[in-house]
Amino acid sequence: MPPDDSPATAAPPALDLDAPWDLHPQVAVRPEPFGALLYHFGTRRLSFLKDPVLLAVVRALPGHATARGACDHAGVGAAQLHRYARALATLAATGMVIRRTPRAAQPPDDATR
Repeated sequence: MPPDDSPATAAPPALDLDAPWDLHPQVAVRPEPFGALLYHFGTRRLSFLKDPVLLAVVRALPGHATARGACDHAGVGAAQLHRYARALATLAATGMVIRRTPRAAQPPDDATR
């Protein structure tokens, strides 16, 4: 079942699909028959992912430059992209996924000698 798109559900702040996102380093993904559990060891918060496509998107985040790329990789079509962006925004609002920051460039080995 795709993420809920009913008007009765309050929408989280918009998520920038063209930004890099990642699973929070303190979040573990536990596969379950219904999908997966996300457990944040820092906040002790638990989230249920009941949509296998959303789980695929979350797992694809670290390997893609943008959330849009992770969605494409997971097979999310243009017509459903807004639903998955909203689901990712909810995960971001709860700290399960975080915006990836650029890593500082490491100097070459011989630059320290």
